[in-house]
Amino acid sequence: MVSTKPYFLRAIFEWCVDQGFTPYITVAVGPATRVPREFVKEGQIVLNIGPDATNQLLIGNEEITFQARFNGVAFPVVVPMGSVAAVYAKENGQGMAFEVTASANADGEPPVELPQADEPDEPPPARPHLTRVK
Repeated sequence: MVSTKPYFLRAIFEWCVDQGFTPYITVAVGPATRVPREFVKEGQIVLNIGPDATNQLLIGNEEITFQARFNGVAFPVVVPMGSVAAVYAKENGQGMAFEVTASANADGEPPVELPQADEPDEPPPARPHLTRVK
């Protein structure tokens, strides 16, 4: 059975675009993830997947593929659906967080966890913060 994750992701993406917002995804980078590694921080990367930032965007059931420019250089991006940790609107932070599946990290590393809102020792985030709801 196909996961509901790609359907929710496409719905939030479409809602963002319809509202004039910028859709972003947070990705737990694993060996199957193709992104420029110099932009990966703490095992994650945040990507703008808006129509103005991407070329040939395809949000499939198994992966997200597109071309984007990083520091002016075109780069083909491939993100396995299991690696997507969140999709949200940059402008207001509304969106949805997802569980990163173990298959996204095929090298045996544990999945990267998003910080939870109830962690008292963490400073407030500089960007929108999503809480995972199970």
